[in-house]
Amino acid sequence: MITRMTIYVFGNPDVLMDSLPLRLLPKLREYFPKVVFEVMDPAEEWNVPEDVVVLDTVEGISDVVLFDDLEKFIPAPRLSMHDFDALANVRFLKKLGKIKSVKVIGVPFGTGEQDVFEKVVRILNDKILK
Repeated sequence: MITRMTIYVFGNPDVLMDSLPLRLLPKLREYFPKVVFEVMDPAEEWNVPEDVVVLDTVEGISDVVLFDDLEKFIPAPRLSMHDFDALANVRFLKKLGKIKSVKVIGVPFGTGEQDVFEKVVRILNDKILK
């Protein structure tokens, strides 16, 4: 297992359907004490490594999914800088060459917290931290 890794977590604590990644944090930090789970704001400047792992809510999925191709995502409409989301920022950094690879652990809206936690743990153990 990798001894030191950072996983970037997105979510909005004020919006129930977008807060699951944040609600999982205490259990994930306890289960993976050597992993840094850093909460990020999509609107702020990021200082991330070339290989990025993200935990975020993904609209349109019904189960926890590991994505390794940003092209599988449909960009959200952006009418102002307020609409500039995490996906747009990752795509921009990748285009600039600042990010080499991105893996997104996507969690669905409206799913049981314990079930999602177990599936995220399985993905981290089997595909990310191996």
